[in-house]
Amino acid sequence: MQTISEAAAYTLRFINQTQRSVFLTGKAGTGKTTLLREIIQTTHKNTVVVAPTGIAALNAGGVTIHSMFQLPFGGFIPDNSAPQFSESTKFETRATLRRHFKMSGLKKAVIKNMELLIIDEVSMLRADLLDAMDFMMQTVRKKNTPFGGVQVLFIGDLLQLPPVIRDEEWKTLRTYYKGKFFFHSHVVQQNPPLYIELSKIFRQTDDTFIAVLNNLRNNQISATDIQFLNKYVQPNFDLKANKGYITLTTHNNKADAMNTQALADLDGKLVVYKPEITGDFPDKIYPVEAELQLKVGAQVMFVKNDLSFDKNYFNGKMGIIKSLSSQEILVHFPEENKTIEVEKYEWQNIRYKVDEMTKEIEEEVLGSFVHYPIKLAWAITVHKSQGLTFDKAALDVSQVFLPGQAYVALSRLRALDGLILLSPLRMNGISNDQDVMEYALNKASDSFLANALHFETKNFIHNYLITTFDWFDLAQEWRNHRFSYGDITENSFKSKQASWAKNQFETMAALLEPSQKFIAQLNKLFAPETVDLNHISERIQAAFYYFLKPMNQLVYEILWKIEEVKRVKMAKTFYDELILLEELQTKAVLRLMKAKLLIETVVAGETISKEKLTSAEIKQYKIKITEAIFESFKATNVTLIEDDKDATRYSSKKAATKEPKKSTVQETYDLWVEKKSIEDIATLRVLTKQTIYGHFVKLIQTKAVAISEVLPEDKIQELATAFLGYKEESLNVLMEQNNGKFSWEEARMYKASLN
Repeated sequence: MQTISEAAAYTLRFINQTQRSVFLTGKAGTGKTTLLREIIQTTHKNTVVVAPTGIAALNAGGVTIHSMFQLPFGGFIPDNSAPQFSESTKFETRATLRRHFKMSGLKKAVIKNMELLIIDEVSMLRADLLDAMDFMMQTVRKKNTPFGGVQVLFIGDLLQLPPVIRDEEWKTLRTYYKGKFFFHSHVVQQNPPLYIELSKIFRQTDDTFIAVLNNLRNNQISATDIQFLNKYVQPNFDLKANKGYITLTTHNNKADAMNTQALADLDGKLVVYKPEITGDFPDKIYPVEAELQLKVGAQVMFVKNDLSFDKNYFNGKMGIIKSLSSQEILVHFPEENKTIEVEKYEWQNIRYKVDEMTKEIEEEVLGSFVHYPIKLAWAITVHKSQGLTFDKAALDVSQVFLPGQAYVALSRLRALDGLILLSPLRMNGISNDQDVMEYALNKASDSFLANALHFETKNFIHNYLITTFDWFDLAQEWRNHRFSYGDITENSFKSKQASWAKNQFETMAALLEPSQKFIAQLNKLFAPETVDLNHISERIQAAFYYFLKPMNQLVYEILWKIEEVKRVKMAKTFYDELILLEELQTKAVLRLMKAKLLIETVVAGETISKEKLTSAEIKQYKIKITEAIFESFKATNVTLIEDDKDATRYSSKKAATKEPKKSTVQETYDLWVEKKSIEDIATLRVLTKQTIYGHFVKLIQTKAVAISEVLPEDKIQELATAFLGYKEESLNVLMEQNNGKFSWEEARMYKASLN
C-alpha cells in the first residue's frame, strides 16, 4: 500500500475499534480502492462488500445490493402504504417487502452474522434503495436500530457518477426525499456517518494541475482556470500520428465507433479471443467484452493492475499489440521499449455464506471468468474511465451532460503534459450538484476525529464486553425450545428428549443472574472518563473462566444431541430446531473467547485487528468438539439406524476452517501440496485446466514447484531440444516448428523453468 495518510489511518481504526459508521470519500487518485482492500484484509469483523451494479460489485470483490438483500428492482417508498404502480413505474413499500420478498436461509444467516457492511461506489446509491436495505436488515436481524446494529462503511466520490432516478419515479419519491443521494435517505439523515476524506493525491504531483482539479471539483473554477486549461486545446490533433493517446468522450456509441473504425483501418489478420467461463457467471456482469477482437498494431489498455512481483502494468496503462497467435498476446510499451506476454486474469462471481464451524462469513465461488485483462483503447467513455489512470489522453468533453464528468475526465491524467483538449472547455455543464457540495461541509476535522476515536473506542470496548455476557435472548431461545415439547405427540422421537431439554434450559437460566450482575459491574467500571483497563482485564479473565465451563458444556450437549438426531428418520424439524440453538450457543462461546483476546490486546496497547482477535483455539473450537463427540458416539451402544450413511441425513458436509484470503496461485499451490491433480484443482477451484496450468507457470518460475513434478522426463527432454538456441520473445514460431509435439501450457512451463 502507498504510505498511509492520516485520514486512512483514522478510517482503519474507526472500523476496527469502534461501531461508528463512516463515509469514506476523496478526490480521484487518493487511494480509496487501495484502502478498501486494506480494510477487508485486516478487519476482525464479519464483513460483506456490496455495490449498486454488477460490474462495481465485481471490481470491489463483493456482490450487488439487490442480490444480497433480495430486493426487487424499482423504487421504494419508506412507509407501510399500499404499493403504487403505473405503466412505467413500480414502487415497493415496507409492507410489500415484508409480505412478498422471502429471503433464503443462506442470506439470512449472512445478514444475522454480519458485523461490517461495506458499500462501494456509493455515489450511485439511491436514497430509497438505502432505506430499503436498512429495512431488510432490521427485519432479518430483529433489531430496531440503523441497519440492524451493523456498522456501515460507505465508500465513494459523490462528485463522480450520480444515482439514476427517472423523472416519473422522482415525481413520487420527491414527496419522501429531499434529494436522490445516499445521504438523503431517512436512515442517514437520522444517523449521519462520520465523514472522512482522503486528501493526499497519489495520481498527480503537479501542484498547478491539482489546484485546477480541486477548483473544478468544488464549483470554484474560474475564468483563469478555464483559460489555463484551454492552452491544451488542439482541435486538429492527429490521433493516428500520435500513438498512445486515448480519447475520452461522453457517449458510448461514439467511443465504440472510434474503436471499431481504428481496428478496421489496421492491416493484418483479425484474431478473436474468448473467455474461459466455468460455473455460474452471468453475462450481465462480464468485466470485459466476451469477444476480444485484436490485430497487430492495435492500441490496447490494461483494465487491471499486475498482481505479480514484476508490476508490468496498471489499470489504464496503454500498449501496442506486437504479435498475436491463438494462444499468445504480446504487448509492447514504446516509451519503455519493453514487451510482455499478457497473462489471463481471473474474475470470480461469489456469494457469501456462514462457516458452520467458526460462524465467520466467507466467500463461496459460484463461477469464474478468465480472460485477457485488456481492451481496445483508442477511445473510452468518461463513465467507464472511472478508476483508471492515463499518461496521455485526448478529451472530447464539449458535450458534458452530467455534473462531475469534466472533473472525472481531467482527473484520469497523471500530468498536464499528457493532456489534449479536442475542443475548448466551457463553463456550461461543469458545475457539480449543490446538495453534494453542501454535504461536503460535514467533513470531520482532525481534532474532531481524534476526540471521536477516543470516545467511540471506549464505547466499542464497553459495548463489546457487555454484549458478550448478555445472554437473555439465548436463554429465551432455550426457554422456547423447552416449552415446544408440549405441542408434540407422546410417541415421537422429540418427546423422549423433553427431560434433556429441561436440563439444558435450567443450566442456561442459572447463568442469567450472575451474567447480569457482571454486566452491572462492567457498567460501573466503564462509567468514569478514564477507565482502569488493568482492573477490567482482571474481571474479564475471572468471568471468562467462571462462565466458560457451563457454556462449553451446553455446546457439547447440543452437538451430541444433533449427532444423535441426524441418524433418526422423520426428525428433520427437530434437527432444524437444534441447529438454530447450536448456532446461537456456539456463537456465544466464540464471542466469550474473542472478548478475552480483545481486552488483552487493549491492555497491551496493541491495535485491534483480525490477527489479534483470533487464535488456533477459536478456529478449531467446534471442529475439536465435533470430532470428540463423533469418536465417543461410535464407542457407545445407542440403538439407532446402523447404516452410517444416515449420519448425514440432514446435515451439510463439514465446513473447512476459514483462512486469510490467499492469492489465486497460492490457493492452487496449497491444493498441489495436498497431492491433488491438476484436474482435481480445476474442479475444486471452479476454473479451467488451462487457467491452473497458468498458475503452474508462475509456481515453476518462482521455484515453488519443479518442472519435473509436473511433466514426465521424456517430455522435458523433448522441450529441452526444442528450446535449444531459441531466442524469440514469442513462442509462436517454436510451436509452429514443433507442430503439436507439446502443448502451449507445457512450453510455457518449460520456459519458466529456464529463468
